[in-house]
Amino acid sequence: MPVRLIHPKRHGDARGWFTETYNRATFAALGIDATFVQDNHSLSVPAFTLRGLHFQTPPRGQDKLVRCIRGRVFDVAVDVRRGAPTYGQWVGAELSAENGDQLFIPIGFAHGFLTLEPDCEIAYKCSDTYAPEADGGIAWDSVGIDWPLPAGVMPELSPKDAAQPALADFDSPFPYDGRPLTPLA
Repeated sequence: MPVRLIHPKRHGDARGWFTETYNRATFAALGIDATFVQDNHSLSVPAFTLRGLHFQTPPRGQDKLVRCIRGRVFDVAVDVRRGAPTYGQWVGAELSAENGDQLFIPIGFAHGFLTLEPDCEIAYKCSDTYAPEADGGIAWDSVGIDWPLPAGVMPELSPKDAAQPALADFDSPFPYDGRPLTPLA
């Protein structure tokens, strides 16, 4: 399954709305057969906080299902599968509490996001638990991502993210598996 933007239906009335954010059978019908075993939740306080670009290496790779539950973020997936015709290419989408969209990011893709306003919360499911020995990443500015940063603004980065290697220096452990990187719709 390639990277996929998912638009869950919201059922609303005068009280608000209800949405089903995950249903195994519904996702299987979309071609997503990941078994999720861990849920993560992050808060980024300053606007223009950038987290990423992260992944876990095999055999502890993680599929991720990401959604924004407060605020707005620009969420990105980068193809890091060696031999892929789209190696180093990226796709991105705005995820927000308001639009309710989710991004499915399969194993073999680096993931990151930029907060577009203060106090953003992200919740995401992972298909494997966190494994420090498999933790990896690439530099946020080494891929040519069109991050929606205001002119002259540098993102807030963790020391770990500021020290990630460039894509050009990355020796990918992810094999190309034939899944295409397609534009998000």
